[in-house]
Amino acid sequence: MAAAAGFGSNTYRNGAHRSSLKADGKSLAANPSFKSSSSGASSSASSSFKSRSLQFRKSSPAALGGGNGAAKDSGGVLGRVRVAVRLRPRNAEELVADADFADCVELQPELKRLKLRKNNWDTDTYEFDEVFTEAASQKRVYEVVAKPVVESVLEGYNGTVMAYGQTGTGKTYTLGKLGEEDTAARGIMVRAMEDILGDISLETDSLSVSYLQLYMETIQDLLDPSNDNISIVEDPKTGDVSLPGASLVEVRDQQSFLELLRIGEAHRFAANTKLNTESSRSHAILMVNVKRYLKEKDPVLTMENGSNSHSAKTFKAPIIRKGKLVVVDLAGSERIDKSGSEGHTLEEAKSINLSLSALGKCINALAENSAHVPVRDSKLTRLLRDSFGGTARTSLVITIGPSPRHRGETMSTIMFGQRAMKVENMLKLKEEFDYKSLSRRLELQLDKLIAEHERQQKASDDEIERIQAESEMRIAETERKYADALEKERMKYQKEYMESIKKIEEQLVGDQRKHDSDSATVAHNDSYSNGEASATSEILKLHKLLEDESRQKEKLEGDIALLQSQLFQLSFDADERRRQLDRAGSGNDPNDLDCLTSQVKNSQLSDSENGEKASVAKLFEQVGLHKILSLLEADDADVRIHAVKVVANLAAEEANQQKIVETGGLMSLLNLLRSSDDETIHRVAAGAIANLAMNETNQELIMAQGGIRLLSTTAANAGDPQTLRMVAGAIANLCGNDKLQTMLRGEGGIKALLGMVHCGHPDVLAQVARGIANFAKCESRSSAQGTKTGRSLLIEDGALPWIVQNANNEASAIRRHIELSLCHLAQHEVNAKDMISGGALWELVRISRDCSREDIRTLARRSLASSSTFKAELRRLRMDY
Repeated sequence: MAAAAGFGSNTYRNGAHRSSLKADGKSLAANPSFKSSSSGASSSASSSFKSRSLQFRKSSPAALGGGNGAAKDSGGVLGRVRVAVRLRPRNAEELVADADFADCVELQPELKRLKLRKNNWDTDTYEFDEVFTEAASQKRVYEVVAKPVVESVLEGYNGTVMAYGQTGTGKTYTLGKLGEEDTAARGIMVRAMEDILGDISLETDSLSVSYLQLYMETIQDLLDPSNDNISIVEDPKTGDVSLPGASLVEVRDQQSFLELLRIGEAHRFAANTKLNTESSRSHAILMVNVKRYLKEKDPVLTMENGSNSHSAKTFKAPIIRKGKLVVVDLAGSERIDKSGSEGHTLEEAKSINLSLSALGKCINALAENSAHVPVRDSKLTRLLRDSFGGTARTSLVITIGPSPRHRGETMSTIMFGQRAMKVENMLKLKEEFDYKSLSRRLELQLDKLIAEHERQQKASDDEIERIQAESEMRIAETERKYADALEKERMKYQKEYMESIKKIEEQLVGDQRKHDSDSATVAHNDSYSNGEASATSEILKLHKLLEDESRQKEKLEGDIALLQSQLFQLSFDADERRRQLDRAGSGNDPNDLDCLTSQVKNSQLSDSENGEKASVAKLFEQVGLHKILSLLEADDADVRIHAVKVVANLAAEEANQQKIVETGGLMSLLNLLRSSDDETIHRVAAGAIANLAMNETNQELIMAQGGIRLLSTTAANAGDPQTLRMVAGAIANLCGNDKLQTMLRGEGGIKALLGMVHCGHPDVLAQVARGIANFAKCESRSSAQGTKTGRSLLIEDGALPWIVQNANNEASAIRRHIELSLCHLAQHEVNAKDMISGGALWELVRISRDCSREDIRTLARRSLASSSTFKAELRRLRMDY
């Protein structure tokens, strides 16, 4: 509605039009329905004007913006509709036509009442919550009428500000004036958005707007003119009204909001009548949605000894408060004989008067506490059901003119405001918990802890490798030095021994030559005995030295054995710590961050995988792979279990996998699945096969030797979730081979994966999801290369319902694989109809908007954009991705 004289003559309907609109770099998106939850009573915002006790007031309800002393209960806060009246000054036409007549209205703003002249002698007096003279500024009108409502919206309540009056009395000026040339002329819409943007935090809170018009009982989108028939949806439980088809634009600054108002006003219907040169022919409705996060500090829990050195945060779901501000610029009521409407303008006037009449009936019924309120008589009353008799804080400004020629219309407007003052609303706080935000925070924290654990595990592995390498070097150096010293000593004593023997022989020969007689013979014998005793002494001396060297060698060998035992003990302790962590990890809730943090801190230097590998490698070198594999067929069950564990550990190393396959280890493992009844053997053998299945050549050998059938049979008979996890992991690896897809499906691989979901264990479900993602990726690649046609084998085997059901699974490992599966299935056009009928399209749209991984979001958008079937369905549903 154009501004009246005295309020300003400038108009902001300049006819500007845009075919498409973006606010702050973001496209207009469909407006989702809001679900609100109410909590206990909350104190309302401070009031700008005082409450007055009126004759028809039932109790003392909270004033607009006041309410600290209002009656409260568990359902909300009682609040009456607050009504203010605003008189515009005479315009140029009235200054001429009514120059000889006094104004029909006399204001008494200090008493908050006005007098309406019946004739020259008699007047009627009416009281309101506030009375504004023609000199009242736009700022004061906003602070008294709208600011308390805006403050309530920021606290989490719904609020409504509405203008009612005859055409040409200044409703649009009061509400929608942009004030581009004169900032003091800004209306309630602009000033309310300034206060909201100044109070919220754009980093955590969100602010979005919709701008609509109700024209000829049809709701149209002023921000998207092509959207010209928006339906009203009512929640059957709460009665909340929403418009899911309306554009919802996120606002980041005041300038973008002003641009939205300009575009909306350019699309609003207006016509030239006798009462107004630019009369609004539709009701304009601005909806501002505010979502705020309450800032609360997370409490810290300390240990039993009172120390908080090992404290951990207790994560709580953040609380969201949602408030909705509705600003309604009603089209002006008019009499046909005065406005001179005819033709199409006449039909518009009839529609406006019918909707305003329906609104008046509803207010009359509420004011009189009638059992029936005719809310459904008009779309306007359905849209405003929360504003009158609902849960919103409502403020109404009625605009009137001074001309005595329009006394009847002025009287009708005043009586409308009087009846509205009798309506009471029950204000309710819109508050709920943001579990999705908490889930994202927990996932980020879990990812950090996992990364920290992996870093510490790698540091522990590097430290163990360093200690082991250093010990081996010390042992080798000690053995080498000992061998060199022993060899030197042996050669030294051998040389001395030979020299001593030679000297003794020479001495004996010399003695024989000197004595050739009997006495000489006796002397010779004596000398020989002495020489023999001397030689014996030397030999004993040499034996003693050899014994000393032997003892020294034994001592060195003992030191070596001690070092080896220390290494084995270190490996054993690390292995025991790893098993404890595995048991603790399998028994804990993955979302229990307190327990997970404790495990990570206590396992900084305790991972023993390298120690176990060292022991297995040493056994492998000493015994040989052939003998280890032969033990897989031993009669003793314990021997078979230990043997298959050794083979599984060897298979974990890529360097050993080829040797195992060439020596017949793969066939032996498959025979164990076929012949053994021990579930431990099944679990370990399946794990070894899963490791071998990471190689493409081995995958073909497994399939050729009937591996899928054996794995499927093992899964059907298994009762332990860990066994199912190993089997599902092996099949998941096989699903990633393009050449084996048809054979894998034909031998029941997909059926086996889907059969394992009944276990319900998250580790098993994660492997099943990985297998389905691998299979879908190979199918997508084959379809792109033209080697595959027809529907997906996954859809034919009934995997789609399970995929859709788990597309939003709480476990991130399961959810990400399922999201990838949906994206790959969507890339083949022949799957589109099945995905639409199975509910997968909704999940694809959600993934394209809300997925935490940018690459998956991009893949989902590309899949939606590449399918003509998907795009046609989205256009039919009026959805944007």
